[in-house]
Amino acid sequence: MTFDVDRWCRRHLGAPVAEVVFSGGHLSRVYGVRLADARTVAVKARPHSPRLDACTAVQRALWQAGFPAPEPLAGPVVADGLAVSAETLVPGGSVTPATRPARRFATLLARFVALAPPPSTLGTLSPAPPWTAWDHDVPGIWPTADDRDDDLNAAPPTPWLDDLGAHVRARLARFAQTPAGRRLVTGHGDWEAQNLRWTGDDPLAVHDWDSVITAPEAVVVGLAAAVWPCGMVPRAATVAETAEFLDEYQRATGRTWPPDELGAAWAAGLWVSAYNTKKATLDGLPWLAQDEAGRRLALSLT
Repeated sequence: MTFDVDRWCRRHLGAPVAEVVFSGGHLSRVYGVRLADARTVAVKARPHSPRLDACTAVQRALWQAGFPAPEPLAGPVVADGLAVSAETLVPGGSVTPATRPARRFATLLARFVALAPPPSTLGTLSPAPPWTAWDHDVPGIWPTADDRDDDLNAAPPTPWLDDLGAHVRARLARFAQTPAGRRLVTGHGDWEAQNLRWTGDDPLAVHDWDSVITAPEAVVVGLAAAVWPCGMVPRAATVAETAEFLDEYQRATGRTWPPDELGAAWAAGLWVSAYNTKKATLDGLPWLAQDEAGRRLALSLT
């Protein structure tokens, strides 16, 4: 991924790069730069997608509302075949809040959902990131991965995992036909500790705004409940940590979910776990154990 960050900053931020503080990334390339006018910004370059405009609109709206979102400064604009944008660089912070992490993460997500623009006011957020895309339109159980070329549906079969993916998709498809399933919200589809920073118990910054999604609230929260500790610890959430997150989210919103909505949240979390496990099997790596999958599936069927 080649990109002239200095030229881009001169054109779109009005100042040349005085120093590249860091660069790195996985699906995107991120440059932390100090400009000649003393501003420090993060410049992000990644493959172009129409959804990025809506993602930035959500980020800007939440920043304006006082949410801990870095201020968008420019873009996304297409340069050198890439979609490039810039935001204020927010350094420092910890991936772990000082106390009661499940409560802090769930409460902040509830604030995100409450402040985010409704889906009807946004442009397209399709295609959704594959780990959230249980309702994809690819033939087969698994969507197209965004970080590898392997066709997950043509990979060596993993019968228990493929059956699990099919069951979860069917469960969420049934939920999508209910009033709660048709009521969409705007949320963050990659609510992992590695994408958030804290100062004590106060949120400092939420990152990875390319992962904004629209989905039923139960799906947004269920996805987050399954992955939120990633980055604090080298694993996804345990069943107990998922349950605690779901309880804390309901506490934060003051609404107790009915069984079908709670079951859909467990199903959404099981989807992201199953998808990640399917990819991990291609590399011979462990992820979701079969017995834990069974416990989560049982909870999703309530």
